[in-house]
Amino acid sequence: MSLFTPLTLGDLHLPNRLVMAPLTRMRSGVDGIPGALNIEHYRQRATLGLIVSEGVYPDQAGQGFPGQPGLVTAEQIAGWTAVADAVHAEGGLIVAQVMHAGRVTHEETNGGLQVVAPSAIAIDGESHTYKGKLPYPVPRALATDELPAIIEGFVQASRNAIAAGLDGVEVHSANGYLLHEFLSPASNQRDDVYGGSPENRARFVIEVVTAVADAIGAGRVGIRISPEHNIQDAVETDAADTLATYSALVDGLAPLGLAYLSVLHREPAGDLVQTLRVRFGGPLLVNSGFSSVTTRDEALALLEEGHGDGVVVGRAVIANPDLVRRWLEDLPLNEPNPLTFYGPDAVGYTDYPALAH
Repeated sequence: MSLFTPLTLGDLHLPNRLVMAPLTRMRSGVDGIPGALNIEHYRQRATLGLIVSEGVYPDQAGQGFPGQPGLVTAEQIAGWTAVADAVHAEGGLIVAQVMHAGRVTHEETNGGLQVVAPSAIAIDGESHTYKGKLPYPVPRALATDELPAIIEGFVQASRNAIAAGLDGVEVHSANGYLLHEFLSPASNQRDDVYGGSPENRARFVIEVVTAVADAIGAGRVGIRISPEHNIQDAVETDAADTLATYSALVDGLAPLGLAYLSVLHREPAGDLVQTLRVRFGGPLLVNSGFSSVTTRDEALALLEEGHGDGVVVGRAVIANPDLVRRWLEDLPLNEPNPLTFYGPDAVGYTDYPALAH
């Protein structure tokens, strides 16, 4: 298969197999409302087969970053409606990545609310807040009877995404945020039915995704995972435990008929990712880059060798709004500038030039 051929992901029909990675950019202001800058940024990238938005918080306690957009208030929903309309006007598709930050936040970021997590274990490091860098706080362990409300937050945000005209949602269960915190034995040391065994650690994620799929239709729902990524102290270094945990997860998700499974892993062709792919039984999006940039040659090879159904790309898309054309015709690329990835304005966000036709 080719990177430039159509792909069906559940209810979504993509014109090509290049997917824009969810990318934190911190440009939606204190109120988390997508504005003109966000609209233009996503509009410029509408030729990608699918745009996955930056992580969007489903409730105020789940906000992880200054300037992060939400899917909670009427104003936020209206902002996303304008984004969706702009992308659709260019013939594109966009889903919202619904992300609860869990312990990867601070009271100075999320409006003074208590930081929550599966267990009361702090991340070793500092959080970017509205008052600068501050040490991560020790989170409060969520009580078992609080979890249904967290699930309902994901469900309502997903309903809000559909109401805004977005094409679906991606449930964020990667990179050390709340759902990943339940999966990792380093961050989940619970002694109830949501902790201990691999099956118990996978339980909450399965419940969240099942509820979201029930609410908006499984064909509009994907999930992103990052086994063995070992970021933000969500450490997974026991290979057997990791395989058991993520096998339990995808076994629980497989009957739902989700749109896709998106896996961030340094070895997309390796045994772990490909085993999960078989167990999942649906479309697989692969993303090899996090500390390394995915190249055109690598993306082409991943599909030509059959290791995935689509390729998720981040930094190349940041710097090249017309990446599909550039890679299709093997044209020169703009270089991304990491110093402007995060910021309040257009610099490094909407000012990367497209090629003249």
